[in-house]
Amino acid sequence: MNKTQFISQLNAKDDVLSPFLVKYIAIAEGKDGKSYLNVVLADSTGEIEARKWQGAELAMQRIVAGDIVIASGKINQFQGRIQLIIQDMTPLSEDQFKREDYIQKAGTAPEKMFSELLAIVESLEEIYIRDLLVLVLNDYEISRRLKIWQAGKTIHHAYQSGLLEHILSCSKLAITLSPHYKVNRSYVVAGCILHDLCKIYELTEGPMVDYTDEGKLIGHLVKGLEVVDHYAAKIKDFPYSMKLHIKHILLSHHGEYEYGSPKIPNTSEAYLVHLIDLMDSKMSSFEQVKKADSSTGNWSGFVKHLDRIVYKNELPTYPHYLTEEHPMRSDKTNHSKEKSNGKPTAFANLLKDIKIDD
Repeated sequence: MNKTQFISQLNAKDDVLSPFLVKYIAIAEGKDGKSYLNVVLADSTGEIEARKWQGAELAMQRIVAGDIVIASGKINQFQGRIQLIIQDMTPLSEDQFKREDYIQKAGTAPEKMFSELLAIVESLEEIYIRDLLVLVLNDYEISRRLKIWQAGKTIHHAYQSGLLEHILSCSKLAITLSPHYKVNRSYVVAGCILHDLCKIYELTEGPMVDYTDEGKLIGHLVKGLEVVDHYAAKIKDFPYSMKLHIKHILLSHHGEYEYGSPKIPNTSEAYLVHLIDLMDSKMSSFEQVKKADSSTGNWSGFVKHLDRIVYKNELPTYPHYLTEEHPMRSDKTNHSKEKSNGKPTAFANLLKDIKIDD
């Protein structure tokens, strides 16, 4: 079944009849004590909250998270946000849809991003770090997973190839910022590539991402140390002191003890990796909110993980001076301009009394 209605195109009062991925489904209880179905539907363009007011128990017997369903209903607006009020929802079989229509992906092809990452590695001055990263990235299973995996379950680059997008973005920032702060860029690039790499073992594959047993029991920070030890051992005479500093960068990249960091950054390189990681993840979150938020107007709804609302539109730009006839030019919008009516302004008179030495 070809998909023609996408979430990013839906507006209030639209009639809907389209397949969607069920990302979340549960029975909830309303203020009147009646049960209803609380659902999050998704496709390649975003997600939308949905409600089914009747037949919740029956729907739960037929549908589970991860199913592709054809949903019919109408778009409602509630508290400034759109949601789908479902009339009916029926699961589809695998031969009735193309799964790629329901998977959110990074904006750039993974093969292109991976090639860019390898080029950055080849440019590094520190030969041992370069060899270490080449070995890691040329591991077949690591490279295969890296081109597919999300960086997070629901928030942090939580879409296909999001982990590679994040690692490449951080590595580009490392190349730019390291010389500015006069730190060793090879260590910073190594930290940017390796700090989240082991999320390929921490998280599962596919649209319904969850934590693996290894993720729950060990986690990507400790797993990252294992990867460094494993591949450094394949390089003759790999310097022990260099390995210690790389491991410190990985252990401290969360920045603070309260954020789950076993160590806090004690080197300039480690601190820069932490700041780059934080900046890239937060800026990506802003972009995802602006793309996916269903609130009407310029502002998003409250975003819990950012602890704020987000302005969604482009900021005003003025490459040319406003003309007298321009609708944005008025006394109210030009407080800094004092009308002179051909006479010197008060500011001009003040300047006359100030002597400026040459």
